[in-house]
Amino acid sequence: MKVRYLDWKEGARRLVDRLRLLEKLFSFLLVREDGDVERALEILEQVGERHGLFDDDLSFEDLKRHLLEKRLVAQTPSGLALTPRGERFVRAESLQHIFRGLESGAAGDHRTPHTGAGTERLCETRPYRFGDDVADIDFVSSIENSFARAAGSAEGLVEDDIEVFEREQYVSAATCLLVDVSHSMILYGEDRITPAKRVALALTELILTKFPKDAFHVILFGDDAREIPVRELVYAGVGPYHTNTRAGLQLARRILMRKKHANRQVFLITDGKPTALFQDGELYLNSFGLDRKIVAKTLDEAAECRRHGIPITTFMLAREPMLVRFVEDMTRVNKGRAYFASLDRLEQTVFVDFLANRRRKVR
Repeated sequence: MKVRYLDWKEGARRLVDRLRLLEKLFSFLLVREDGDVERALEILEQVGERHGLFDDDLSFEDLKRHLLEKRLVAQTPSGLALTPRGERFVRAESLQHIFRGLESGAAGDHRTPHTGAGTERLCETRPYRFGDDVADIDFVSSIENSFARAAGSAEGLVEDDIEVFEREQYVSAATCLLVDVSHSMILYGEDRITPAKRVALALTELILTKFPKDAFHVILFGDDAREIPVRELVYAGVGPYHTNTRAGLQLARRILMRKKHANRQVFLITDGKPTALFQDGELYLNSFGLDRKIVAKTLDEAAECRRHGIPITTFMLAREPMLVRFVEDMTRVNKGRAYFASLDRLEQTVFVDFLANRRRKVR
């Protein structure tokens, strides 16, 4: 029998690293399996055994005990289920996977190119205006202005001499993320819904932690559109639905028009053409092509969003020529943006655009 000796610290570190890897795999599988803990653990056990992730030092039962002790999962009458802490864990893991090294801002605001009321003082100054904070007065420049104006005079400092430091202006944002849950998101054996959901989970965690003053809403759309609470996002799944893009945009516009944030925008993640809309209370369907009636009504809604200052950024997961033309038309009508992203780059693309766009004030 061979005996292999390891330094205790090295062995402990390897154990912690392996446990961390298993947590990440568990998080990914939870998103893929719509929050089904039992199914995610079943797949994880199979993967672990196939690749030697479990042994005498860390068995599968040890992992389950670890998850229970961390209160990520809890025992229920129907089996193991995610806890609220577990739901936050999945969001945090998605954010860490997509955007590593993100630093949390103290104020939870977004920069703009404009100056105004903010927290960071700039080196530039401007003339004093009634209502400015006296703490922002640049006394050196103000006294220099006084001397230059009244050289040799007994007149002292007057209001016109006073200058104040500019400050960075910050604005909040309201975002609606629309996620396509139609059947095409898992059609032909290609999993498109998992990366889309990971984006939604990560954006939610980003908003809650880095930008707490923002408003963030998640909308699922298939035959119809509905807003879901944050905690339900991990459990969302694809259904036997068509693609009612118009309903998703209408709901997003209604939500955003109630917001008083300086920035309001829609992110749309979809892989297919619009194939449904409501007409006189009935669902009108055409799954075989870009129906002119459906396309026209959808473009009308994109134009309505533009009239209310709501840009649409579309992330398209397919590159069929007809679909590309539709997205280009919608982007032109809305004056928004469009990205034809691959599944392996969708997450990074969404976050680059989100963080870049937050630094501009929408006019």
